[in-house]
This record gives sequence, structure tokens and C-alpha cells, in this order.
Amino acid sequence: MKRVLLFAAKSGYQTEAYAEAAARLSMEVILATDRCHVLDDPYGDHAVPIRFEDPERAVPALAERVGRIDGIVALGDKPAFVAAVAAKYLRLPYSTPESVATCGSKYLARQCFAHAGLRLPTYERFALQDAPTSAQQYPCVLKPLGLSGSRGVIRADNDNQFRAAFERIGALLNSPEIRRLHDEKDQFIQVESFIEGREFALEGIVTEGRLRTLAIFDKPDPLNGPFFEETIYTTPSREPDHVQEQLISTAQRAIQAVHIQHGPVHIEMRYNQAGPWILEVAARPIGGLCSRVLRNEEELVLRHAVGEDITAIGIDPTPAGVMMIPIGQGGIYYRYDGDKEARAITGIEDLIITAKEGQRMVPLPEGNSYLGFLFARAATPAQVEAALREAHGKLRFHFATALTVVA
Repeated sequence: MKRVLLFAAKSGYQTEAYAEAAARLSMEVILATDRCHVLDDPYGDHAVPIRFEDPERAVPALAERVGRIDGIVALGDKPAFVAAVAAKYLRLPYSTPESVATCGSKYLARQCFAHAGLRLPTYERFALQDAPTSAQQYPCVLKPLGLSGSRGVIRADNDNQFRAAFERIGALLNSPEIRRLHDEKDQFIQVESFIEGREFALEGIVTEGRLRTLAIFDKPDPLNGPFFEETIYTTPSREPDHVQEQLISTAQRAIQAVHIQHGPVHIEMRYNQAGPWILEVAARPIGGLCSRVLRNEEELVLRHAVGEDITAIGIDPTPAGVMMIPIGQGGIYYRYDGDKEARAITGIEDLIITAKEGQRMVPLPEGNSYLGFLFARAATPAQVEAALREAHGKLRFHFATALTVVA
């Protein structure tokens, strides 16, 4: 039986899907997470605890504990770096820790993209204590270097908006939740020129530096700010072949620029009359439960991790999509209505509410989660999108006011 070491955050959505895929493949998954090492299996997932903030010291002990490993998979940006350290220690195929770290930093990645001659926004990095009073050009986008999922990303169109955005992101980065991670990237904010155009995500698997595209996702909602909450992904792309070919070519050049050699990648791009613009390369599969849109992506990632040839295995071509249900208002979530009505919409395949009763929900730009996920399949991507929008319109989420605790 092949044994896969799966690195994931303790609060990640995807681990169950990968465990189920491994069972179908008769593989054994050993889960390594950043859970508390003192408590005895607090989440009931039999995960092995590991300190994500100190992988160089933690990995040797982990390797001794888990024994023989045939492949490594990571779910999430921080787990991907720990996985790269572990793969190097165990001499298993993976990208190097340096390349994964580059992907995890918007500043380092931009430098590599620029050196490779890729089309990208102008950018400048500022330390939190060196807050500028204006940008070199407007509109611009302010981004924390190390956070993902559009968290902390704010557009500014003038000096007043710029100063307010910088202060707001700085407050987020100085929150106890972020400061406890002791990540140097979280002491900087990057300012980039805003790129007009449509946004796309490309999902792929890299083998010896060569990209195999699994899917191109259209993002039909305009992502123009002031915040950049992603909602709907649909695939296959509705763009003409020549646009898709340009996106794939840019993605290949981008992974070469950051020296990704092995494993799944999730790549974000924009496209306008000038062509594709690279935004980021993530050395991991698509986040949350979104991989369910591709049905067998988990199996492909696991097979690839243990060295199997997956060239003859394809992704289900049926048009499909997902809506990451946005948090419309903050507060304490306690229930929702409309489940039966949403599921009755033609094309809707599933509805999964991940918010828990009593959980405090925070909208972007400070928040880092969704209320849940809607999934659809239909004859065309346009019908998929319509089904997701109609089903979302049937749902009503209820929140209690979150009280501020004053010390």
C-alpha cells in the first residue's frame, strides 16, 4: 500500500476529500497538521502534530515518527512550504523549499516574474512602520505580502483611500492572530498598479517543470474592488481558443520563473487587450472545497505524488462551477433558510454550509472564510453560472450582533 504524507492546516476544508480519494485508491494517508501537540487528537482526525513555523527542526522528528512515505501532498500555502522541507529531507519529488517560499511571497514572486519578462503590474513594497501618504499612480491595489484568498487586499483611487487602506491592512497584520505566526512577510504591504480586465484561475499539475493544465476557470463576477472577494468559478472557460492558449503559455512561463518542478499548482491571471497578466502562482491545488468541481482532481494529485503516470487520466469535461458563498455581513452566524429551494434549482449538484452555529463571521478584507459552497453542473458554463446565482438567491443567512469585549 502506498503511503502519502498530507500536510494541511487543522481548520482546512479539503482533508476529508483527500482521505476519501486515498481510500478509493487503496492508499494510506498520514495527516500532518498544525494542531496542538499537547491535546490527544482534539479534532478526531488522527493527525500528527507539526510546528509549521519551525519545519527545519520539526520535520526530522516527524519523519522518524511516520516511517516510510511514498509521496507528499500539501493543502494550503503554509503547509506547502513545510511539505517542501519534508520532501527535501525524505528525498521525494517536490519543488524546493526556496521555490515554494518564493510563491508564498508576492514580492519575491513579482521579482521572478519581472526577470522572466512576464506582463505584470508595477509594484513597490513598504514596511508597516514606513507608511507612505500616497501611491505613485491610481488606481492601485494594496496587498499584504503573505496572506491569501484576497484577504487584506484593497483598491485605492486617491490619497485618502490609500491612507485608509494602508492603516486598515496594518491593523489586520498587527492583530494577535497574524502576529503570533512570526512571519517576516507580515511586516510589509505591497502597492501595485490595478490591472483592468477579466480574471482567470488555472489549475494544473507540474512534472519536471512541465505544466499539464487540468482546467481554466472563468471568474464571471467583475473583480474591480474596493475588495476582491471571489465568488463564482466556472469551467471549461468560455474564452476563445487563442485566449486560453495565451493563458496556458503564460502559466508555463510563470512556473518556470519561480522554479516550480513538481506537484499541483493554482495560478491566477488577468486578461485584457494587451494579453495575459500574471498575478500569482501557488504551489498547491485550489483551496477550500472547490476541487470538487473537477471531481477526480484529488485522485490525480495523489497518484502523481506517489509517482504514477497520470497522462492518460483526464478531468470530467462536463461544464461545472462553484460559488464560494460570500459573507454579506459580519456577526455571529446561527442559521440559514432556503436549503430545499436552492437544491431544487436545475443544475445544482450540492450545497455545503461550512459555517458553524455560533461562529463569528468576518467579511473581507479582514475575513478569511466563506459561509459555504454551492456546486452545479449543466450543459453549458452559462447555465452553470445561472444555476449558482439562482440558488444563491434562495438562501438567507442569519446573524446575531457580535459584541465587542472591552478590557
